[in-house]
Amino acid sequence: MPHARTETSVGTYESHSTSELEDLTEPEQRELKAKLTKLEAEIVTLRHVLAAKDRRCGELKRKLGFTALVGLRQNLSKSWLDVQVSNTYVEQKTSAALSTMGTALCRKPGGIKKSATFRSFEGLMGTIKSKVAGGKELGP
Repeated sequence: MPHARTETSVGTYESHSTSELEDLTEPEQRELKAKLTKLEAEIVTLRHVLAAKDRRCGELKRKLGFTALVGLRQNLSKSWLDVQVSNTYVEQKTSAALSTMGTALCRKPGGIKKSATFRSFEGLMGTIKSKVAGGKELGP
């Protein structure tokens, strides 16, 4: 009874019976084994070529001044910029600002006037008032 060989995790082959091999003639089995050997050799060659190209890529990056740290820093900077311009981040910042303002407004009136937020807002309103009035006195 013919046996097939399958690769195990350690790269060795283990024989077992299969109904498909029963239909193959001896020359067909030899042909398939030859194709398998050729394919495995091509895979090894491609791995060597890829490793050589990877080394060459690293050399070029070093010559251009690219280092792993620089690449990492650029990726982190880009990611942080993407986060900052994302809608979620902007909404969170706006929500935090409104929450701070809401907390200040919920305090007693005397406390509101003492808060830095209110003083900043009051100063802004005073500036706008003076620009609109153009030096004229507008109420209290």
